[in-house]
Amino acid sequence: MVIERAKQVLKIEADAVFDLINKVNENFVRAVEILSECQGKVIITGIGKSGIISQKIASTLASTGTPSFFLHPAEGIHGDLGMIGKRDVVVAVSNSGETNEIAQLLPLIKRIGIKLIVMTGNLNSLLAQSGDVVIDIGVKEEACPLGLVPTASSTAAMAMGDALALALLEKRGFEPEDFALLHPGGSLGKKLILKVDDLMHRGKEVPLVQHDTLMKEALLVMTSKRLGVTGVVNEKEELIGIITDGDLRRALEKYDDLLNKKAQEIMTRNPRVISKDELAAKAVQMMEEFSITSLFILEERGSLKPLGILHMHDLLKAGIV
Repeated sequence: MVIERAKQVLKIEADAVFDLINKVNENFVRAVEILSECQGKVIITGIGKSGIISQKIASTLASTGTPSFFLHPAEGIHGDLGMIGKRDVVVAVSNSGETNEIAQLLPLIKRIGIKLIVMTGNLNSLLAQSGDVVIDIGVKEEACPLGLVPTASSTAAMAMGDALALALLEKRGFEPEDFALLHPGGSLGKKLILKVDDLMHRGKEVPLVQHDTLMKEALLVMTSKRLGVTGVVNEKEELIGIITDGDLRRALEKYDDLLNKKAQEIMTRNPRVISKDELAAKAVQMMEEFSITSLFILEERGSLKPLGILHMHDLLKAGIV
């Protein structure tokens, strides 16, 4: 019985969302146009379950580049209407369209003279008649067996809110980089904001040895810098190679007197490098592509002088990987 009820609820709610597809019409297009032309903020209002949905819609709009916030209608009629300006747009969400608290807001919204977008399941309601644009979110039935608890109607309202926000996102040409700027704490934000220059080691932290340095000294540099590698430079301080743990293992198998060998005899030539202006995510991509754990950064384009070094551990620590 429990499993059957759960499946029935999911089917009813899925059907409610599916039915919305045929309700996306010119009114929806006009709503998107109004929102895209808004020069102020988008205020979403609703009460009860619709209020919770309204908060989610406001959050989605804000996170995708549309300044937006939730206004509780009961608080609105007691002073919070001062949050609304003449350049704003109001989106009212109510399944019944007859919610008293929202009804009390209507004359005040009209007096301010701003656009009102209505999302309702009752196209004959007072709210629907007051809207500049009405989006139908009506459902055939609630998933609640008593027909009382908002279930399918809440799901439909949330889905239509997502459709509205994402259609607006596309119309405004919102890009992943824009998303990253609004989500600097998230993993995507870090990948699209942090650059190699933000994470690389520089100055005395960069492990470097001369090409004729003996390996016993090179090993001390590798150990002291704690990056498991060292760069090798020539007389002009230009990067000509790199010595990694892998180079050491191969050299141990080849030479009995490894410690007395020169760095240039052990190094791997033409090490992989990256610009300091590249995204840190590009560094991850390169390391994975070439199965390496470090990248040297050169001073400028066309230069061979090392400016810094970036290790996979730095990327892991920053949450890029």
